[in-house]
Amino acid sequence: MIIQSIKLINFRNHSTYTLDCNNNTSLILGNNGCGKTSVLEAIYISTRGKSFRATDPDILKHGKDFYRIELHYKSGENVITTYDGQTKTFTILDKKTKRLPQKNKYPVVLFLPSDLNLISHSPSRRREYFDRIFSEFDEKYSTNLSRYEKTLKQRNELLKNEYLTKDSLFSWNLLLAKYGIELYNYRKKFTEEINSKITATYHSIAENQDVVSIIYKTEPSLTSEQSYLEQLETNFDKDHYIGHTSFGIHRDDYIFNFNNKPANGSASRGETRSIILALKFIEAELINTKLHKKPIILLDDVFSELDSKRRHHLVENFKDNQVIITSVEEIKSE
Repeated sequence: MIIQSIKLINFRNHSTYTLDCNNNTSLILGNNGCGKTSVLEAIYISTRGKSFRATDPDILKHGKDFYRIELHYKSGENVITTYDGQTKTFTILDKKTKRLPQKNKYPVVLFLPSDLNLISHSPSRRREYFDRIFSEFDEKYSTNLSRYEKTLKQRNELLKNEYLTKDSLFSWNLLLAKYGIELYNYRKKFTEEINSKITATYHSIAENQDVVSIIYKTEPSLTSEQSYLEQLETNFDKDHYIGHTSFGIHRDDYIFNFNNKPANGSASRGETRSIILALKFIEAELINTKLHKKPIILLDDVFSELDSKRRHHLVENFKDNQVIITSVEEIKSE
């Protein structure tokens, strides 16, 4: 067991709520809309430093001027997160910071009902999903992604200037190419690692001989920092006209293939769910391998979306982890 307890004050619809984790598996029961997901969100903020679904003003309970999260680890470490309506701070050993320090972050595998639709979601949703899990593997990925997004935002703002010249974008192009190619290399590497495991992991769930893979789809000319820079400069007139950057890794996608065909359209609903389960299992395995820590598993109302066979595989695969589950009904052991 990693987390001992968590307490929420003025967090979404909770005036106050405490979850005591007495076992490796904790079940949060309640009807839809009662705030079960908010508890997982609070755990995620305390362990990863930010929400997986909203900004702090959205999280603050209506009519209140602050929220507070108190996370107590079994090791004795405490993380106190407060938001005063303007600034969020993390307090650890009486030291306050505006960002959760990397050394105080703990890896998490988050399973949301929407993840079961990942294959049919938009490219931006898939990028967001993989960005989140790749950031768990490597802090450098998260840092580069943040820098890339800030640079892209600044470049796009400049492109809206009617009198912008090509030369005035050069320094921003350099930065975008630098961070972009670094992210490209990370994405390529991590996708290859997932592909080396996903078919075998899928077989352990579905018990058949289907073949699964993920195709990392990026710009054809994106091969080096220099080619990235040249393409940005070539696209200047187009980008200036449309007011945003039309080339780069912010347009990437991840295509799921099932027996050498796009899974979206060829895989059944059950097969799709098995693919996503396999992906989650690999995520937990890679975190354990790379960080030498067993991640906390947060499962948000996914049991109602899975049949008994897949429920069994989910429980069996994560039996050695701390698991916190939300559900609208009691979960019977298989």
